[in-house]
Amino acid sequence: MQVNVFADKGAMARAAGGHAAASIRSALRSQGYARILAATGTSQFEFLEVLTSLPDIDWQRVEMFHLDEYIALPVTHPASFRKILLERLIQKVGIARYHLLDGVTDPMGTIRRVAGDLATAPIDVGFIGIGENGHLAFNDPPADFETEEPYLIVSLDEACRRQQVGEGWFSHISEVPARAISMSIRQILKAKEILAVVPDSRKAEAVRACLEGPISPMAPASILRTHPNATVYLDKNSAARLTPATQVST
Repeated sequence: MQVNVFADKGAMARAAGGHAAASIRSALRSQGYARILAATGTSQFEFLEVLTSLPDIDWQRVEMFHLDEYIALPVTHPASFRKILLERLIQKVGIARYHLLDGVTDPMGTIRRVAGDLATAPIDVGFIGIGENGHLAFNDPPADFETEEPYLIVSLDEACRRQQVGEGWFSHISEVPARAISMSIRQILKAKEILAVVPDSRKAEAVRACLEGPISPMAPASILRTHPNATVYLDKNSAARLTPATQVST
C-alpha cells in the first residue's frame, strides 16, 4: 500500500482526482467500460470536484456502485448519500448506469438487486474514505472481516453517529439513523484498485491506528494494508500522527 501526503487538502484532491481519472481511462481503453465504487461524506467533496472536472473520460461507459446509505433516511435529506452522489457525481457528468442504495422502501430488496448487478463483473477502482472511528463504508469496529455477503445491514456506533453531527448533517445525535446498508469489507477488497482519500485533522488518530497499528476489526481500514493495489491520499493534518517512515510526502 502506498501512502501519499500533501501539504493541503487541495493538493491532495488534485493528485487523487488525477489518479482516479487515469484509472478510469485505463479501464475504458483496455475493456471498453469501467466499474467504480464511489464514497460520499464531506471528506470526498474536493476529490469529487476535481474528478468531475477532468477531461477525456467517457462517463457514458462508466458504471457506478454505491458503498453505503442510511436506513429510513429519504433521498431529499441533505445527508442522504444518494442525494450527494446524484448531485456531485452522477448528474454532473452524466453517468447513465448507476446503482444506488434505497434504504427507505425495501432495504433487503435493494441489497439483493444491487448485489446481483455487482456480481456480474469486477470493480475496476473503488474510491473510499476512512471514518473517524476507522470505518470503511459503514463497517464500524469491530468490523466483520469474514462475511462474503456483498452488502450488510449494520448498526452504527456512537462515534460514527457523532461524526455525522460534527460534519453538520444533523443537529443532534438522536436525529442520526441508527442503521445503514453497507458494502462489506470483503466486497470492498475485491476491487482491482482502491483509492482512499482521507483529509483533515479529525481523521489523524484513525489514520495512525489503521496504517501503523495492528490489522484488526477494531481498526477496520487497517485491512487496506492487505490489498495489492491500494493508495491512501492524506493531507498534512490527517497524516500528523504518522511516523515519517509511513509517509511518502508529495
